Amino acid sequence: MIPLRDANPTRRLPIVTLTLIGLCLAVFWLELAVSGGPDGGAALDRLFRQWGALPSRIGDALNGTGDPLPAAAGVLGSLFLHAGWTHLLGNMLFLWIFGNNIEDRLGRLPFLAFYVAAGAIAALTQVWIDPTSDVPLVGASGAIAATLGAYIVLYPSARITTLVFLGIFVQLVRVPALIILGLWFGLQLLDGVASLGGATAQGGIAFFAHIGGFVAGTLVGVLVRSLGRPPPPRRG
Repeated sequence: MIPLRDANPTRRLPIVTLTLIGLCLAVFWLELAVSGGPDGGAALDRLFRQWGALPSRIGDALNGTGDPLPAAAGVLGSLFLHAGWTHLLGNMLFLWIFGNNIEDRLGRLPFLAFYVAAGAIAALTQVWIDPTSDVPLVGASGAIAATLGAYIVLYPSARITTLVFLGIFVQLVRVPALIILGLWFGLQLLDGVASLGGATAQGGIAFFAHIGGFVAGTLVGVLVRSLGRPPPPRRG
């Protein structure tokens, strides 16, 4: 299933969401330029290791045996790096569909703080699972997972237009956010447990970053609902 849009209008232009998307696109253009240079893949790997969230470096910083500044810079930088076109476009699609509503609900600066903090929590969750890994974590997936977690709490009944593949047939259906995001999180849990001790625990998809981000987002969503802050008025 691939979500395409939601029937959940906002009251104002999602400036922060658009800016985050623009920054990710700009950084990916830089990645393409680096990978197209004389060193090719080696230069791109150095870029990922320097500006990605490197679990071993973060683990050393948390233990007091490493420099916390490069570790923190890597956590922040990882939110804007992506490992390929599919990784980038998938993340940006989810950020656009669900991020604009969370920005609208929280406010621009609170949403930015939420996004960065949730991305850090997501990275730390993956580090907790494998603190000695030398495979850099890159991608906005953890922060976006937190956005999905907040969305499922704040807008569980919002209808999501979704592309569903049924063998050789493709169909558009409108599915409540509770179902499509609940299924997404369930798959992350299953894949995360399956990856423990395997190859994906050392590379590939950082499932536990998704899990940690989603849980953090749901907690923020519950907090916002418990405070009784009403949703903003909608614009057409």
